[in-house]
Amino acid sequence: MIYKDVIIIGGGPAGLCAAKILADQDVSVLLVDRDHHLGGQLVKQTHKFFGSEKQYAKNRGFEIAKILINDINDKPNIEILLGATVVGIYKDHVITIVKEERYLKYKAKAFIIATGASEKALAFENNDLPGIYGAGAIQTLMNLYGIVPEDEVLMVGSGNIGLIVSYQLLQAGVKVKGIVEAASIIGGYKVHASKLKRLGVPFYMQHTIKRAIGKDHLEAVEIVKLTDDFKELENETSIIQTKALCIAVGLSPLSQLLEMMEVAMKYIKELGGHVPVLNNLNQTSNPNIFACGDVSGIEEASSAMMNGYIAGLGALKHLEHPHPNHDELIKMYHHELEILRHSSYGEKTLAGLKKLGGGPYAN
Repeated sequence: MIYKDVIIIGGGPAGLCAAKILADQDVSVLLVDRDHHLGGQLVKQTHKFFGSEKQYAKNRGFEIAKILINDINDKPNIEILLGATVVGIYKDHVITIVKEERYLKYKAKAFIIATGASEKALAFENNDLPGIYGAGAIQTLMNLYGIVPEDEVLMVGSGNIGLIVSYQLLQAGVKVKGIVEAASIIGGYKVHASKLKRLGVPFYMQHTIKRAIGKDHLEAVEIVKLTDDFKELENETSIIQTKALCIAVGLSPLSQLLEMMEVAMKYIKELGGHVPVLNNLNQTSNPNIFACGDVSGIEEASSAMMNGYIAGLGALKHLEHPHPNHDELIKMYHHELEILRHSSYGEKTLAGLKKLGGGPYAN
């Protein structure tokens, strides 16, 4: 058994920022991630971030990852364990980790769950044909390995991920055959959508995928018009020829470890699924467990970073070792979150958080 003061599960933007808060404090920390690199989704994001200087505005995602990783590298109080999967977390404050076919046991006084989210799937006929990708897979192919999936792609989903990946495909010389969106309005930032419209990318609003067409590989897609209550209009279908289809229809929090610990959770559609009820320090109903990033509700990476800082500060206070600037920093990071959430693009998130309650949104 190996003992730590704090264990952070997940090395994406939220987990890295939590670790950054703990880096210069007199506490022992384990940062564990199932990938073989830190940074999470940041490492495959090449677009520039919006926001304030504290939110790393004007930096690209992979650049932000480098900054945060450099901030915690070589810190003597932080152990980093990569290529390791947490398979269990138990009520005696013990976690079990699998790394290279070995089981490791750690015990801690506080846990910060920053496990992120997984991509949602879309059910339609022949959705297992080669040539059908998740948006994360295409980002990995292009931005990490320099490989384009095909020379033409049809995108499903007009959220920020769908819009950004579409633009990156165009930059790589791939023809974007269109963007299919079930809703009547575009879900992502207008600035991203406007760039695509100027480049001639068609938007198929109130449509979804009915079936994929092809024998050994995707050749075409049949789309169908939807009513305002998302019912298919059987007589209003179209065939779009395409060699690849990219699915970007949202994310679901990876909350299994929180559920294993039976912390209070609610299903909040606006936040992506089942999420924990948190207090002002991102502490769950189990006082030893904190949560931050997409596992606590789907938001932008900028919000995940602010939440990571808050969770780190909360863990320090729980250990009765508060950061010397605790009150000032908590106030500042919550203020940054409020700015992000009260923008015109944060309405959905804010509505979900108010339904969830807890923290600054307690009734």
